[in-house]
Amino acid sequence: MQRIWLIFAQSVTACLGLLFVLRLFYPHLLTTGQEPIVINQVESSTAANSKGSYSNAVKKAMPAVVNIFTSSKIDTPSPNEQYKDDPLFRHFFGDQLEDEDSQPENSLGSGVIVSAQGLILTNDHVVASADEIEVALADGRKLSAKVVGTDPDTDLAVLKVEAEKLPAITFAASEKLNVGDVVLAIGNPFGVGQTVTQGIVSALGRNHLGINTYENFIQTDASINPGNSGGALIDAEGNLVGINSAIYSRSGGSMGIGFAIPASLAKQVMEQIAMHGSVTRGWIGIEAQDITPELAESFKLNQARGSLIAGILRDSPADMAGLKAGDVLLAINDKEVNDSSGMLNLIAALKPNEKAVLKIARNEKEIKVNITVGKRPKPAVARK
Repeated sequence: MQRIWLIFAQSVTACLGLLFVLRLFYPHLLTTGQEPIVINQVESSTAANSKGSYSNAVKKAMPAVVNIFTSSKIDTPSPNEQYKDDPLFRHFFGDQLEDEDSQPENSLGSGVIVSAQGLILTNDHVVASADEIEVALADGRKLSAKVVGTDPDTDLAVLKVEAEKLPAITFAASEKLNVGDVVLAIGNPFGVGQTVTQGIVSALGRNHLGINTYENFIQTDASINPGNSGGALIDAEGNLVGINSAIYSRSGGSMGIGFAIPASLAKQVMEQIAMHGSVTRGWIGIEAQDITPELAESFKLNQARGSLIAGILRDSPADMAGLKAGDVLLAINDKEVNDSSGMLNLIAALKPNEKAVLKIARNEKEIKVNITVGKRPKPAVARK
């Protein structure tokens, strides 16, 4: 019995020794064949700095974007109108009659703080009919705002709130914006709260849309919905490139075609409103239309370019300078005129009482005409 136990002990010791040697020098012979699970995991969160994230741009711009709430009173005809002058009826229902006469109407939009002293840019259509305007800042404060001035021709308005050291946005250099650049839209769509959407610049210089008198829109596919109007369109560095203004939609929601007013134009309008309360534009008093290939052929032009002068207002700067209907306007101060919309923008940028040089085509010849720019008259308000 003792001999058997000794043989067992020696066998176990030999097996353990063999396993030790195999484990030490040949570990692959003892593996089961199942590969271990390997996962990639960062040591700490770096999403804010990683390539492809725009959180730094959003953090820079978002504090300067505000929500705008407006209210206006609308008169609604009351079914009890005939009883208003009845003393007994007013004794019982007087307060209700007053409430029925004026029902509040609320709307919302967005805006961008452009000055630490409280100036805010937004769309004119956001505040056009407002009796009261309230601005909600990103830090939770709500302030009453007043209208400094508006410019319906570009659909821009400037508001003022009584506050100091506000987070003002940084304007981007407009000439650096290109089709294909990444842009972010910040606003308050449908009143859900401040929201950021991402897209690219789909096109530049969009006009002939029938939205504003002066059109030079940035087109983007970043989602812009009701409530985004007046909000910021920023680049990947958080700088303002445009003021969100309108969308093309058949359903009322975003369809990937949105339009923003370029920051350079918004800055010009804002500065004039802040200094003078209104915008002053150049004017020469002509009616114009685009040159079609058929018109270019009839006027013997090399290509369909310029703007055809279809009419001239009597005693206007154009009339005084000797322009005639049928002239084709080719350039203004050496800046080429591509179409009537571009011509309108070039003339509007001129300062009243300054001299300008127009290049026109007349009788198959190109000539230059000196003109003194006038001040664009205010549009007449139609009476109801």
